Amino acid sequence: MTEKERLNRITESIIGAAIEVHRALGPGLLESAYEACLAFELVERGL
Repeated sequence: MTEKERLNRITESIIGAAIEVHRALGPGLLESAYEACLAFELVERGL
């Protein structure tokens, strides 16, 4: 796997986690709520 492919996979995982958090929480919350949940989701995914 090239460095570019590795970075693309990591990027896809991060974006996927962000989308999942937003779907679960919905719109309209403070940024800090999304930030905390995204941090948790990234740890769960091993990132």
